[in-house]
Amino acid sequence: MIAGIRTWTWILVSCLLLVIFGTTATLSRITGRRIPWLIGRSWGWIELFLLKVICGLSFSVRGSENIPNSASVALIKHSSAFETLAQLVIFPQQVWVLKKALVWSPFFGWALMALGAIPIDRRSGKNASAKVITLGKQRLKQGSWVTIFPEGTRVPAGETKRWGISGILLAQEANVDVVPVAHNSGYFWPRDGWKIYPGHVEFVIGPTVSAQNQDARELADSLRLWVDTETAKLTPESTEAEGANN
Repeated sequence: MIAGIRTWTWILVSCLLLVIFGTTATLSRITGRRIPWLIGRSWGWIELFLLKVICGLSFSVRGSENIPNSASVALIKHSSAFETLAQLVIFPQQVWVLKKALVWSPFFGWALMALGAIPIDRRSGKNASAKVITLGKQRLKQGSWVTIFPEGTRVPAGETKRWGISGILLAQEANVDVVPVAHNSGYFWPRDGWKIYPGHVEFVIGPTVSAQNQDARELADSLRLWVDTETAKLTPESTEAEGANN
């Protein structure tokens, strides 16, 4: 019950912040993408701070030294909404590859487009991959990272899903590195529930990997294995969250 009250409190405050920051980021688009990005990053920090204060959910990052100075492609495990916020503060200026429906969300979707997001319809298959590559190369050339959830959807804690290869193909076409990211957020913000549980989310940034001269499918499978192995090592620190996933 306490987790439910905390979650609703965070949701209400978060909605108010989304209206403020979403509107501000959208209006600032006329200045370019740098200011909307700084606004979005500030929003991310505030949301993460509120998650810690209200819901008792904090986070830490290992492997920050693996983040290259040049724009790259980040391949992040997807288990909850937490990593959506955390990526804003972990990586430099970035654009997200996301499902097309999200850009129609008031305030949130508008802000995403101001940041230069790449919306795709995953059902379109090769057309979606082509769009990721075409727009992704443009964003990388402009100095922005491209962050992708290669599983394509949120996957419950302890489970895995075959990765898509559009991120690998983009890295090959743009001649940039890929950076794999593992974490355990799904234990504290379950995919199939709405409550946020107290605990500590750990992110592990893997070493950069060159995608050049490699088979895209084989590389995707290799990176997924690394991410799944690292994720399995991240034991939840919240017994309440563990109970929510049993």
